[in-house]
Amino acid sequence: MSGISTAAIFSSDGSDLETLSLETFRFQYRENALYRAYTDALRIQPDKVRSLAQIPFLPIQFFKTHQITCGNFEPQLVFESSGTTQTINSRHLVKEAAIYEQSFLTAFERFYGPVTDFVVVGLLPSYLERQHSSLVYMVQDMVQRSGHPASGFYLYEHDKLYHQLLELEARGQKTLLIGVTFGLLDFAEQYALQLKNTIVMETGGMKGRREEWTRDQVHGFLKERLGCSHIHAEYGMTELLSQAYSYGQGLFNTPPWMKVLVRDENDPFQLYTEKAAGVINVVDLANVYSCSFIATEDIGRLHEHGTFEVLGRLDNSALRGCSLMVS
Repeated sequence: MSGISTAAIFSSDGSDLETLSLETFRFQYRENALYRAYTDALRIQPDKVRSLAQIPFLPIQFFKTHQITCGNFEPQLVFESSGTTQTINSRHLVKEAAIYEQSFLTAFERFYGPVTDFVVVGLLPSYLERQHSSLVYMVQDMVQRSGHPASGFYLYEHDKLYHQLLELEARGQKTLLIGVTFGLLDFAEQYALQLKNTIVMETGGMKGRREEWTRDQVHGFLKERLGCSHIHAEYGMTELLSQAYSYGQGLFNTPPWMKVLVRDENDPFQLYTEKAAGVINVVDLANVYSCSFIATEDIGRLHEHGTFEVLGRLDNSALRGCSLMVS
């Protein structure tokens, strides 16, 4: 069993996304028993699927109840969502760690340049304290690849982080401060900075630690306290092996092998174009050995040039640790 070539996925410029998606759909229909059963239940005939819009998107809830795999394999990685004590966590079995690593590294460097240019600082309290976090795996790998002795993780050592950022700013060192939302807010409440050489990137997630704020409130507070002109953001989840990035204003960009569609909440076959709000469906070709077509529980809106914004969550969706804030 072999899926679509990862070389083809990560070298794509996006112009062949539909062709690659149709090839991936046929492979996953053939090899993924659950996805095949779901497609059959919708009475979709694979040989009549000739466009991306016709491909069925698997509801993300299945990652909580089933193993979503193409064939049988011993996974090199198992990622698990944070969830809460009242919810069932999603599990994503990753056949090859190298696919995930190539996905997040290629995407990050496409948008921001070589990771070796940055000191990478992770502010991920609670995520570091549990196993199987895809976010921690990504940041840990980037910390190691950066090659800078100042790169690393911080749990609750806010004073140490403050002085480290002051030193990096004084040196003019490009820095990535990537953190879970409540961690960044906790830090910014205690310390004020003027960060000119540091990208501040929030990854979502309040986890019941704080009163929920809108995205605009979060970004406004962080800009004021940390002296940034923009707050960047990352859109990712346990069930995906790729991430979208925002340079600010809440508009996310996807790498060429990833695409967001927006559909009617009550009619999964009704696609929306720009401006209409609906359920976010994600094409992630890096999910070659699980499922590349995921219907999320997020509400979003498309904008120009394939960008999108996230507006919140479906009312009936399960609470997720990486909860998104309604703006």
